[in-house]
Amino acid sequence: MKPKFLVSHPTGNNFVQALVEELLKQANLEKLFTTIGFGNDSVFQALGRRVYNIPNKYIERKVWGELFRLANPTKGDYKTRISANDKMYEKFDKHVSFNLNKHKPDIVHSYEDCSFQTFIKARDHGIVCSYELPIAHWMTTRRLLSEEAERYPDWAETMENKNESEEKLIRKEKELELSNCITCPSNFVLESIPQEIRQKKICLVSPFGSPEIFKRPVVNSKDKKKVLKILFVGSMTQRKGLADIFSAMKLLSGLPIELSILGKPAMQMEFYRKRFDSFNYFQPCSNFNVRKIMSWHDALLMPSIVEGRALVQQEALSCGMPIITTSNAGGEDLIDEGKTGFLIPIRSPDKIAEKISLLLDSKINRRDRIKICQKKAAEYSWKEYARRIISLSSSIKE
Repeated sequence: MKPKFLVSHPTGNNFVQALVEELLKQANLEKLFTTIGFGNDSVFQALGRRVYNIPNKYIERKVWGELFRLANPTKGDYKTRISANDKMYEKFDKHVSFNLNKHKPDIVHSYEDCSFQTFIKARDHGIVCSYELPIAHWMTTRRLLSEEAERYPDWAETMENKNESEEKLIRKEKELELSNCITCPSNFVLESIPQEIRQKKICLVSPFGSPEIFKRPVVNSKDKKKVLKILFVGSMTQRKGLADIFSAMKLLSGLPIELSILGKPAMQMEFYRKRFDSFNYFQPCSNFNVRKIMSWHDALLMPSIVEGRALVQQEALSCGMPIITTSNAGGEDLIDEGKTGFLIPIRSPDKIAEKISLLLDSKINRRDRIKICQKKAAEYSWKEYARRIISLSSSIKE
């Protein structure tokens, strides 16, 4: 008999969607617990957001805490905003743990910050605890961001997750201890987990899937662009390496290179313009429009200090864009050096400038580059991502 999975995540995302869809196909899905979420047969699917490609009967919701949070957006500093989010996650975790006994799954698959109470109850009932860590372990994150705050003091306020409460960090550690197996999206995340934990647990890297190939406008193979257009996508913080990008662009002053930034500012726009004024800015927008904007550019720049696996890297490749990135962005395996992009060390504006210069002088024509990048993106599927998690957890149950 196939083991039944209960999947638990407050807000949902691409990887939750992929997992529950594959579980349903394999007849392994017991329930998806979330806050606001709708099935593909729900009257609310027309809303277009938080819709899962599974029947509505498989979804159990705890909506009020999330509705209250969304209806009352907290203003103020980062600590205040994150505190409101943490409270919602804790209440959701308790709700799932309270209802575990009603569904009695064989395996519960849950995620960082919403698994502590759920895993305690699951362990009491002999349920396998499958844990997904989507970003680097908190000790690695805190260390790297604290170092960045010293390196760029004026960017310190943009360092998300640098000052999480001790209570929250203890819960994170308990979640890891209670889990039977741990899934990570990249080697960087896996290696960030303390060795004593990795030695006790079954750990697996399961890379995220790529979106569908985006059809770019037809490119003339003889077309030689006068300007190399570089794009950064993400929150405008030094966790993403934005200060290093500005330093690199100054090194490239005078060359036919144009920088665009698409993302949510962490500070007033004046903060960024004072440090480097020569960039085009795009506000956060729908995924389709993000990819449309990508198609107007030649390369993605993602020199992140700490990530899990930045999905934007595979989105860029699927649009035919090479990427300049770090191992800490979680996409080391996406790089065929010089073809699909370049891998650089963190904290290296000089290397960023060097690789952008190589792209500017590249002998690979644009049409061939697009094909190479899109072929690389197509190697990663959401189905395979989900199947690896299902196989690992099921093997423990056996």
